[in-house]
Amino acid sequence: MTTAARYRQRILVRALYSGVLFVLARTVYLIITTTTSTTTTGGGPYNSWEADNDEQLVKYYSSVFQDLIFDGFLAVDSKTLAVGIHSSQYVDALKETGVSYSKAVRKNVRLPFKNNTFDSQFSAHTGLDSSADPGELSSELSRTLKPGGYLIIHTESNDSYSLNSLLDLFDSFKLIRSLEISVQHWSIPPVREIVLKKQNGILRRRRNLAGICSVPAYKKELIQNSEPLITEEPLQPWVSFKSNFKNIKYLSSMADIRFKTRYIYIDIGARNYGSSIGSWFKKQYPKQNKPFKIFAIEADKQFHEEYKSKKKITLLPYAAWVRNESLFFEINREPNNKNEEKGRGMGRVQSAQTSTTFMGDLNKIQGFDFANWVKNSFRGKDFVVVKMDVEGTEFDLIRMLIETGAICLIDEMFLECHYNRWQRCCNGERSSKYHKVYSECIELFSSLREKGVLVHQWW
Repeated sequence: MTTAARYRQRILVRALYSGVLFVLARTVYLIITTTTSTTTTGGGPYNSWEADNDEQLVKYYSSVFQDLIFDGFLAVDSKTLAVGIHSSQYVDALKETGVSYSKAVRKNVRLPFKNNTFDSQFSAHTGLDSSADPGELSSELSRTLKPGGYLIIHTESNDSYSLNSLLDLFDSFKLIRSLEISVQHWSIPPVREIVLKKQNGILRRRRNLAGICSVPAYKKELIQNSEPLITEEPLQPWVSFKSNFKNIKYLSSMADIRFKTRYIYIDIGARNYGSSIGSWFKKQYPKQNKPFKIFAIEADKQFHEEYKSKKKITLLPYAAWVRNESLFFEINREPNNKNEEKGRGMGRVQSAQTSTTFMGDLNKIQGFDFANWVKNSFRGKDFVVVKMDVEGTEFDLIRMLIETGAICLIDEMFLECHYNRWQRCCNGERSSKYHKVYSECIELFSSLREKGVLVHQWW
């Protein structure tokens, strides 16, 4: 059937629906978890403008539901659930289209229904799209929909990253169609209609074992569109890297992250609060108004006291390492380092068994298996951002992240790679503190991007 013929059939169906008089009584259950604006406005009486707007909304959603009936995703005898802020309008619209059993709820609630209750579900753009906990709501929708039932989602999101994040929430569903639909109401933005069908068993599963990360084409495209790496070693790295930082294309500035279940920021080598958490992440990172859980990993006891007053930051007072063991932490007091005004330089960690190569003052600290912690703490549905400044230990940490598959759980990374760079103090001399060369840093950055991690050169 051609598109034009299908369109004519839809018009005919709508005309038939509008001409049918439904004389049978229908039981409609309306569950609203909070007071709605359809009955009062600021405590005042329900006015004619609101009544007219409600009528227009019912007319719009009636048209939507008629199309879904025509396409076979909704039936007049199906038990149907609608989710979004216009609860009563959904129910009225379903009544007008002949659906005899319907319920409607607002977002962000645990659904008070038994497992496998509904034949069809509809989430408006004010449902999953604006949910504070899309992971919980998606789980509830999955639980209450019967196998073989249809879930129709209207979303404002239209980029591949967010749409795939949405599909990841429903790993036991099959994608039936995804298309932009015409919106004919002033209060409703352009939306995409996603139709999913519930299956028996899990269909979508991420691969994150033995360093094998599934990197889909849409994620490769995002990485390709990010700022290029500085592949030629700069003569003045303290200038080049700082200047290049202004060119960074953050993942959350290129893609919609609303359908992630949790938002995590991990600062490895956090030092004091103002070093990067307060001065950069809090102020500059584009968080899309999402509530990020912040972890500060810092082994130096000098900075621990400050974090006691930061109630929304979880301090892990250890050194990120490749296993759980005691380490020696070197306190570098060399002149001309970038923190000499604080009286304390950056510190390196090394196993107590091999610490004889250190030249500075030593403190014994506890190291923890960072890769194992990541794997046990987070999931592929979370949005995880990592900043890593660990004075050369990055080569060990990233190797272990790749070997264990934990790297697949990290979406974006800001990494300072330490090598025998040209010294700022002494023209023509390289630092003797690190033995890696710049080309090894580029190999490290490139391997991370190949694994699907959008990594940026930190300074």
